[in-house]
Amino acid sequence: MRAYLLLMAIAGVVTYLATFVVRRFADRYKIYPKAIRSRDMHSKPTPRIGGLAMFIGFVVSVAIAAPIGWFEVVFADPGPIIAISLAALVVMAIGFLDDLYDLDWTIKLAGQFLAAGVLAWNGVQIVSLPIFGITVGSFGVSFVVTVFLAVLVMNAVNFIDGLDGLVAGVVLIGTVVFFIYSYLLAQQISPTNYFNLATVISAIVIGMCVGFLPHNWHTAKIFMGDGGALLLGLLMTASALTVTGQIDPASLKRDDLVPAVLPLILPISILLLPLLDFALAVIRRLVAGKSPFAADRLHLHHRLQDFGHGHVGSVLVFYFWSASVSVSCLLLFLTDIFWVIVFAVSSISLSLLYTIWPEIARVRSRRKTANV
Repeated sequence: MRAYLLLMAIAGVVTYLATFVVRRFADRYKIYPKAIRSRDMHSKPTPRIGGLAMFIGFVVSVAIAAPIGWFEVVFADPGPIIAISLAALVVMAIGFLDDLYDLDWTIKLAGQFLAAGVLAWNGVQIVSLPIFGITVGSFGVSFVVTVFLAVLVMNAVNFIDGLDGLVAGVVLIGTVVFFIYSYLLAQQISPTNYFNLATVISAIVIGMCVGFLPHNWHTAKIFMGDGGALLLGLLMTASALTVTGQIDPASLKRDDLVPAVLPLILPISILLLPLLDFALAVIRRLVAGKSPFAADRLHLHHRLQDFGHGHVGSVLVFYFWSASVSVSCLLLFLTDIFWVIVFAVSSISLSLLYTIWPEIARVRSRRKTANV
């Protein structure tokens, strides 16, 4: 665990410093949108190239981890990490250019498919899918499913990047949960060696988010932009895929298939609200005859503000729901179903209560006024 904590610290410090430098550079040379868009939450232009700093944090962390003896087994086969790094470079480049020049959505989507294809073609993919004891999969099926999943997660993360600290915080919560899962799974499968690529990537992502959040918390001094959001979505997918590629269901001690399918369930559970927001946005825009990637001010985080939550309050709604759902999924691997249900019902009830609290407050205020 100390090795992973060290890696988190390295990623956090490098990302924090890199973000500071990128911020100063962007402010000095006015590298930010000159016009304020109707859906923007800030009243003054703010740099949107924070994803570049996050990418620097990722690359430097990987470069430092590679020669460290603890991680020797992870980098013994450099193929997967090279594929992940190349894919990260692709999405970073396409996102960075979009943050500067507002690329056409078809170009952005093509870049995402290219990055996902790089992952899948180089073996970072769903090797097999155990369903009711039957292993289903072929290279073609795995390739298509992997590419679809990666593009879906990247866009889900990118779609909620509309409030200060929202994406970095949601990804941080989910990745901490996934880190715990992959670390414990490594202990179970290989008691003499706890190191694997999924946990390494997760540790780096945790550090990246921790390092970036101080610059991005309300009121944000810099945004991660498409470059950062797409990068985080890609890395979340890649870490989950590397777990599914390493698991042999026959080697697991538990009788059920939860450990085998949890790597796929966790990213979906973590991004439950972003995926819902993504689906609603696509349907809403298609019905209106617009591009599914046309921007608007009807996302869930905008609706939460219209409902009565402040900027930070809307962000906390996403935090609470992400923690409730992702931890509930993790508990499937750790404890009996009874305690999973107890935690899920309790945490989701509290999250729901916080979500609707503005309406409760309005009802109480109306009743108080009526009684005066």
